[in-house]
Amino acid sequence: MSRRVVVTGVGLVTPQGIGVEKSWKNICDGVTGIKEITRFDTSDSAVKIAGEIQDFDVEQFIDKKTAKHIDLFAQYGLAASIEAMEDSGYQVTEDNSERVGVITGCGMGGLPTIEKYHRVLFDRGPKKVTPFFIPMVIPNMPSGHISMHFKTRGPNLALTTACAAGTHAVGEAYRHIRHGACDMIISGGCEAVICAIGIAGFSSMKALSTRNDQPKLASRPFDKDRDGFIMSEGAGMLILEELESAQARGAKIYAEVIGYGLSSDAYHIAAPPEDGAGAVKCMQMAIDDSGLALDEIDYVNAHGTSTPLNDRCETAALKKVFGEHANSLAISSTKSMTGHMLGAAGGIESVFTALAINDQIAPPTINLDEPSPECDLDYVANTARRMNIRNAMSNSFGFGGTNGVVIMQRFNK
Repeated sequence: MSRRVVVTGVGLVTPQGIGVEKSWKNICDGVTGIKEITRFDTSDSAVKIAGEIQDFDVEQFIDKKTAKHIDLFAQYGLAASIEAMEDSGYQVTEDNSERVGVITGCGMGGLPTIEKYHRVLFDRGPKKVTPFFIPMVIPNMPSGHISMHFKTRGPNLALTTACAAGTHAVGEAYRHIRHGACDMIISGGCEAVICAIGIAGFSSMKALSTRNDQPKLASRPFDKDRDGFIMSEGAGMLILEELESAQARGAKIYAEVIGYGLSSDAYHIAAPPEDGAGAVKCMQMAIDDSGLALDEIDYVNAHGTSTPLNDRCETAALKKVFGEHANSLAISSTKSMTGHMLGAAGGIESVFTALAINDQIAPPTINLDEPSPECDLDYVANTARRMNIRNAMSNSFGFGGTNGVVIMQRFNK
């Protein structure tokens, strides 16, 4: 059995704004969400900037009592899912609930809560650790809370594949529906690890930008002056639905998901190989799954982290996969504006990819003033581009050498 899978709803919580309308407008306008960190005292930190969510009011989505015992990363995921479900108009009922699932991705779970209760344990003793501690921090709680909120009784999965987690969640949802296990799945990624230990850990790896005096200019994928990624947070969720189900209820269709690939570098805990071999395999797998010719792909939402190694290796991988057509691709890194949301990145960028196809606009890569010599493709520098986007690819590559790619298509009846 092979069924067609479409995107019928989207939801976003990003540093650009709460909700799809505000987030997407700011992305297309090239507005950055990178600012000075306010969550903790950064006096002793080498990194003082991040992509914090502004003006998030969880009580707009769930009641205060329930929210008290849900970690921030799961709150973001639930909020984005509620928006996506409202956008889709899909109704979960007793009759269809077993055909509806939830698949989410995150990288690290409730790290700020772990940090908080580690202090409580040693300052005040074990009896002061809340009984909600474990249910707050484990990585599957976004999918659990989303399932409980909407009363879905189909597959309930959580993927923790680092920075590829959100993309893997979307890809696995696509597979479940395509092969008949479900009719609809709420899928995507969420993350919230802007805390002292999270920043310290990535900073000690020399992975983060230290352009603290110019936060708006700090995330600069493919630029010669890039010096690391910007830690960020948020959530991006999509409603993936079997085509006949969507058409029967007259749903809006943003795009059709047509390809998915996943692979392993089997190389290093944090660095990609110089030739991008794992990324090459992953992109080729997704293209083969889609049935497209190389020149039918018009736009790529790159992983584009703003680290010297990733951007160079991803460019090399794109050239290897696409050959001469690589020079005709429009490629952008929306992380130039959002920062890097780790496990949420693939969910958010899948939403951006669906919106790019729906609106026929390629968002920009901002702060791209002078590309590195080895980064010599068309990265839609600094200004969004109106263009014909028939098919688009979204890339995600994570620590541990895990890779995920999804391909979407402009919907044709």
